[in-house]
Amino acid sequence: MAAGIVTRHARDCRSRDGARCSCSPFYEAWVYLARDRKRVTRSFRDLKEAKGWRADALSAAHKGRLRPPAPKTLREAADEWLDLVESGRLGNRKGEPYKPSTLRGYRRDLEVRILPELGPMRLSDLRRADVQALADELTASGASASSVQNALDPLRVICGRALRRDLIAIDPTEGLELRRPRGRRDRIASPEEASALLEALEPDERALYATALYAGLRRGELRALQWAEIDLEAREIHVRRGWDDEEGEITGKSEAAERTVPIIDRLAAELAAHKLRSRRRGDELVFGRTATDPFVPSTVRSRAHRAWKAGELAEVWKQADPIGLHEARHMFASLMIAAGVNVKALSEFMGHASISITFDIYGHLMPGGVAEARERIDAYLGRPTSGLRRVK
Repeated sequence: MAAGIVTRHARDCRSRDGARCSCSPFYEAWVYLARDRKRVTRSFRDLKEAKGWRADALSAAHKGRLRPPAPKTLREAADEWLDLVESGRLGNRKGEPYKPSTLRGYRRDLEVRILPELGPMRLSDLRRADVQALADELTASGASASSVQNALDPLRVICGRALRRDLIAIDPTEGLELRRPRGRRDRIASPEEASALLEALEPDERALYATALYAGLRRGELRALQWAEIDLEAREIHVRRGWDDEEGEITGKSEAAERTVPIIDRLAAELAAHKLRSRRRGDELVFGRTATDPFVPSTVRSRAHRAWKAGELAEVWKQADPIGLHEARHMFASLMIAAGVNVKALSEFMGHASISITFDIYGHLMPGGVAEARERIDAYLGRPTSGLRRVK
C-alpha cells in the first residue's frame, strides 16, 4: 500500500442518500500538518482517487494552503456568501455588485439543485467526485448543458472563496467532465427586413424597436431610458441605467454599460417624431407606459408580433424565428460590422465589459479568412519591385 494510505473495512457503511453500500474495503488517505500538529484524513472508495487526493494535499501542505478540516457545511458557507453579496459587502471578480437577476438565479440554483444534495456536507469534505456525481444526475434528469453549467456557477464562486481563505485545500469544482453548451446563434434581421418590420408597427412601438435595431440598447436599458439621456442635436444616447422587475432602476451590468451610442439618421427621425407625440421631457421615460412606469416587455412583444403576422411579413415569418428586442440588439451589431465599424468601437457601443466578449459573440460575422487576409495585405503593399525575387 502507498505511504500515507491505509485500507479500512466497514461493516455498515452508508452512502450520502442513506442507503447501504458495498464500499468495503475503502481507502483512508492522510497528510500530517506539522504546524497545526494535526492529521488531515479523507476516505475514498477507489485507491487511485485516494492517491490523487494525497498528492494534491501534499502539494497544498507544502505551500501552506492545507488546513485542518473546518466544521462549516456547504449550506452555511452558501448562506454566508449570499448574505455578503446581497448586502453589497462582496462583489464579483471585478469588485462590482452582482446584478439582481444574477443573484436571483444563483439563489434559485443553490436552493433547488445544489444544497438539497450537497448542503449538509462539510465544506472540507466536499470532493470533486461529489460534484461530478451531482452534475451527472442533473444531466440524466434532462437538464441542458448550459443549465448544468449555470447551476454549478454559484458553487464555483463559493468554493473559490473558500480556497482563497484556506478553508479547503483543493477546489472540487475544477476538472469536472461537463458537456459543452451548443451555442445557438441569435436571429439577425437584414437591413431590408428591419425596415419592413418597422413599417408594420404602430408609431410609438416603431420608435422603440428602431432604438433597439439602430442603437443596440438592452431591453432593461430601453425600459429605463429617459429623455434627458437623449441628445438629438448632438445625435447621441447616453446610457446610464437599466431596469429590473423586482429592484426597479439599477446601474448597468458593468462600468462599460454606461456609454454613449451614436444616433444614426434613421433613428433620429423616429425619436424626434416620438418626442413630439409623447410630449415628454427631462427625466420622464422615453418608452414607458406612463412617464414614470416602464413598458411591459411581453405586452410590447405580443403587439409587435401580431402586427407582423397580419401584414405582408406573414409569409416570411412562417419560415423564420421571431424578432424580439434582444434579437434587434444583435441586428445593430451586425449592421456596425457590415458598415466597417472597428471592433473596439463596436464593443463600446454594445456596452461589453471587454472586447473579447464582442469577438466571442460576433466573431462569426466579421470578415476574415486566409484568402481575404492575403488579398488585403497584397493590396496594401502593392506590386513587388523588380529587385525582389518572386516566391512561387
